[in-house]
Amino acid sequence: MAEKLSAVKGMNDIAAPESAHWEWLEDKVRQLMSRYGYRNFRAPIVEPTALFVRGLGEVTDIVEKEMYAFEDKLNGEHLTLRPEGTAGVVRAAIEHNMLYDGGKRLYYMGPMFRHERPQRGRYRQFHQVGAEALGFVGPDVDVELILLACDLWDELGLSGITLEINSLGQPAERRAHREALIKHLEAHQDQLDEDAKRRLYTNPLRILDTKNPAMQAIVEAAPKLMDFLGEASLHHFNTFRGLLDAQGVSYRINPRLVRGMDYYNLSVFEFVTTELGAQGTVCAGGRYDGLFEQIGGKPSPAVGWALGVERILELLKSQGRLPEPPVADAYAIVPDAAALPQVLPVLRVLRRAGVAVLMHPAGPEGMGSMKSQFKKADASGARFALIFGPDEVAQGQVSVKALRTVDGQPAPQRTEALAEAAHWAQSLR
Repeated sequence: MAEKLSAVKGMNDIAAPESAHWEWLEDKVRQLMSRYGYRNFRAPIVEPTALFVRGLGEVTDIVEKEMYAFEDKLNGEHLTLRPEGTAGVVRAAIEHNMLYDGGKRLYYMGPMFRHERPQRGRYRQFHQVGAEALGFVGPDVDVELILLACDLWDELGLSGITLEINSLGQPAERRAHREALIKHLEAHQDQLDEDAKRRLYTNPLRILDTKNPAMQAIVEAAPKLMDFLGEASLHHFNTFRGLLDAQGVSYRINPRLVRGMDYYNLSVFEFVTTELGAQGTVCAGGRYDGLFEQIGGKPSPAVGWALGVERILELLKSQGRLPEPPVADAYAIVPDAAALPQVLPVLRVLRRAGVAVLMHPAGPEGMGSMKSQFKKADASGARFALIFGPDEVAQGQVSVKALRTVDGQPAPQRTEALAEAAHWAQSLR
C-alpha cells in the first residue's frame, strides 16, 4: 500500500463549508474595490529572488529567515515563492510601463509564502488582499486607502478594530535617527536580547517593534523618529492627520510603529485588534515612494496596504459575523433512473435561470428509495423538493414540495409542467 501523503505543515486545505466564507469575503472585497476604482491585478506566485532582496532589504526577517528561495535546476535561475505582494506589483508596473498614462489603482488577492512557525492566524502559506495606489503623491490617497479599509470593516460588520499611524520620514531623516538609536541601544547593550543584538547594526529600527517585556523600558526611552523629521515630512504627516480628522476617523499616533520591509517612507499605519492574541495586526501598509527606484524603475510615488485573509476570517468568526454556508434552492428526487433523460434538461433550465439545484445521484443499486432521498433532501437544507415520480414524468410534470415552513405554515404541494420550467423557476429562489 502506498505511503499516505499529507499537506506541507502550515499550508492548509480549505474545503466546504469553510471555503464558502472565503468566497463571501472575496465577493465583498471585489465589490468595494470596484466602488473605489481599484482594478484587479494578478502577479505570478514565483518571482526572481533578487526582487525581494532588493525590494524588502537584505537584513529584513523575511529575506534572512522566511523566504522559500530555491535554484531552478533546469536553468539555474534563483527564484522565490512570493512572501508579499507589493514588490511584484511594482515590478510589473515597471516592466509593462503601466504608469505611462497616469497613476493606477490596483488590488490583488492570493497566497503568500513564509517559512515560519505555524500558529493561529499565521501560516506558511497564507493569503492576502492588497490595495496599491501607484503614481499618486498623496497624502489624500493615503487617506483614501484607510477609508477603503474602514469601509470594508463596516461591510463585514466587524468591530473593535483600531487604527495606529506614524511617519517614517525620508531616508536621510531615518539615517540621522538610526545613528541616534544605535548610540542609545549601545548604552544598554547588556540588556538587549539576542534578536536585538543581531539587529543592532543592520536593522535597529525593527528593535523598536520588539515584544520582549524586558526591553520595553529601553524602547520607550529610545529617540523618536518623529523628532528627526524635516518640514516636508511633518507637513505630509500633519496633512494626512488633518484629512483623517475631517473624515471622523479615530486613530492613535504610535511613534514605535515600524514596518518590516525597507521600502516604506512617510505615512505608515496598522489596523489592530485585541481579539486575536499575538497576531493582532489585521491590515497594515503605508507609503513606499522609493521602491520603484530600488528595483530598477523611474522614481514614482506609491502607497498601499495588505490584509491577512485568515486573520480577518478568524475575527469574523469570533464576532459571530460569518454568514451561514449557502444551500441549494431545490433538491431533485428521481425514483427511477429511466426518467433521467427527461429530468436533466429541466434541471439545466432551472440552473440557467439562477436556481441552485442538487440531484440525488444514482448508486450501485439504483437511485435509492423515496424515503432515503427525502431524508437527503431535508438534510441538504434545500427549500424545495422536486419529485420526478413515474406518474408525474409520464404526464410531463414535476411535483414541487416545500421542505421548509413559511411563517410556521407549510406551503401546499403543487405540480408544474416540465416544459414550462423557465417560467416557474423564480418561484424556487
